[in-house]
Amino acid sequence: MIPGGPRNPREMAQMMRRLGMTTESVPDVEEVIVRTRTKEHHFEKPEVTVLTVQGVRTYQIVGQPVVRPRSAGPPAAAAPAAGPATPVGPPEEDVRLVMEQANVSREEAVEALFQAKGEPAEAIMRILSRGR
Repeated sequence: MIPGGPRNPREMAQMMRRLGMTTESVPDVEEVIVRTRTKEHHFEKPEVTVLTVQGVRTYQIVGQPVVRPRSAGPPAAAAPAAGPATPVGPPEEDVRLVMEQANVSREEAVEALFQAKGEPAEAIMRILSRGR
């Protein structure tokens, strides 16, 4: 609790209301999964509480997680539907900018962006400096 603060739950609730803090329990939670790059923290039937302070919602999860390595890909049920492939390479805006500023072809602009690790300004400087 807060040192020197309220000594009973009723006083604590009053103080929280004065500060604009609210709490609410989330009923009937079946599971919570927290995924990091390499692990999954899987909570079965946790207690979940939402604390709202000045419009910011914070979720508190109480339970014992099962921590396991994260699989290489998404679960089969969550696999995205087949659609257009994500383009590989620098963004189109960067390619156009390099083409315009350095007055080069698309292929030269893309190559310069790869060499400059995707930095348009660096790509333009490389093209212009080799023309000397």
